[in-house]
Amino acid sequence: MEPPSASPRAGRGPWQELLLAVSLLAFWNPLTTAQVTVESVPLDAAEGKDALLRVLNLPGDTASLTWFKGETVLPAHQILLYVIETNITTPGPAYSGRETIYPNGSLLFQNINLNDTGSYILQIINRKFEIALARGQLRVFPELHKPSITSNNSNPVEDVDSVVLTCESQTQSTSCLWSVNSKSLTDSPRLELSLDNRTLTVHGVTRNDTGSYECETRNPVSADRSDPFTLNVLYGPDTPTISPPDSYYRLGANLSLSCRTASNPPAQYSWLINGRPQPSTQELFIPNITANNSGSYTCVVYNNATRLNKTTVKTITVSEPVSQPLLTASNTTVTKDDSVVLTCSSNNTGVSIQWFFNGQILTLTDRMKLSQDNSTLTIDPVRKEDAGKYECEVSNPVSFRKSDPVRLDVEDDSTEQSSGLPPGAIAGIVIGVVAGVAVIAALVYLLYFRKTGGASDLRDVTEHKPSASNHSQDQSDNLSNKIEEVAYSSLNFNVQEPKKSTSASPSPAATETVYSEVQKKVSS
Repeated sequence: MEPPSASPRAGRGPWQELLLAVSLLAFWNPLTTAQVTVESVPLDAAEGKDALLRVLNLPGDTASLTWFKGETVLPAHQILLYVIETNITTPGPAYSGRETIYPNGSLLFQNINLNDTGSYILQIINRKFEIALARGQLRVFPELHKPSITSNNSNPVEDVDSVVLTCESQTQSTSCLWSVNSKSLTDSPRLELSLDNRTLTVHGVTRNDTGSYECETRNPVSADRSDPFTLNVLYGPDTPTISPPDSYYRLGANLSLSCRTASNPPAQYSWLINGRPQPSTQELFIPNITANNSGSYTCVVYNNATRLNKTTVKTITVSEPVSQPLLTASNTTVTKDDSVVLTCSSNNTGVSIQWFFNGQILTLTDRMKLSQDNSTLTIDPVRKEDAGKYECEVSNPVSFRKSDPVRLDVEDDSTEQSSGLPPGAIAGIVIGVVAGVAVIAALVYLLYFRKTGGASDLRDVTEHKPSASNHSQDQSDNLSNKIEEVAYSSLNFNVQEPKKSTSASPSPAATETVYSEVQKKVSS
């Protein structure tokens, strides 16, 4: 909308004087134009920009328009008077040179400033000299400048200090928003904001409060964000960790240890081996270690800002690989219900022993018992299911070895009895042999007696009794035959196969062997 063609001037004509006089009179005949309204464009004006108080629904019989600044219509508050018929604008005491009135009553402000903020009254006079008033409001806000953040302590110590951050702005009466690491603040009992949000207090700072803080100031017409402010929380050192976690090493291996801790600023590292200081370094390396390298390894960490230190101790044991164990058995072939003892022998000390049966870890039964150091396995009584391959394995933290397998065979009682003579049969054979030898000795004696002395005595008798000589000879022969029969009968009786019992009887071959031995004795 273009402004009126006539520029404001200081002089007044008769018409203007009349309208001014009327405007200053009491509202003796008010104009009923309640539909006239005034709005601000924009609603919130930025300092240095233009703003318009726009009039809507202006009556068609309007004669003059006068703008006043403030809440009252006073000559001292007059900005501009505009007479529609003459198209003449007359400035008032409140005119700044930046205001322009339009024929529709709208008032333009150029290069608006904060002092323009406030209430404005438009006085409308028609041709009947009736007066109406319309009110408007102008709100002007400054263009905001970049704020900045200040802190009472930019390097606080964890769990010791509290921090106060302040958002500094050249403009007052603005809202303030805070963010951390580009995210809105989270609710926390340790975070406290002032009523105007310009001050943020962090109570009992922790390492989690470390980060980039920003504040943003806002008003209805502009917003600006501060540069990031880094809150550097000092903490640590925490208790260090030594890696790798292994504590046991093989003889001749390389020992490489690393120490780590959380600390701000970074911690200083040093080592102690069995209490002896080592060069200050985070990594420790010892090649081709021996048993002399066993002991305590201490990592010491120190923070020169918090002046705190922490230590961790790790025990290193250097061991030689185990040799193969030797597995022995009290008997590798046993009878059911007998017992057996298996022994695992190792040349190494401080080893653990594990038993295996048929390639699997041995599951102990109630018939099995291990010695306190697991080196001896006793099975009592033995069962058929115990037969199989047994192994033992010795181990230390760096190695393990298995023994050669030992096979255990388990036989039934009947198997052993069928392979030999039972005790009763053997005893019978022995008694028979002894008795046979005694009979043979008696027989030999009688035969010898008959052939020598016995015959001479008989001949002497027959010389006195010639009639009975033949009879006596027959009786002697018969007697010898009877003795032989009795002897052989007795011999055969003692080498006979014994009666069958629940145990096995002597075999025919065994009896024949004994009989042959007796015949040899007789022949000799």
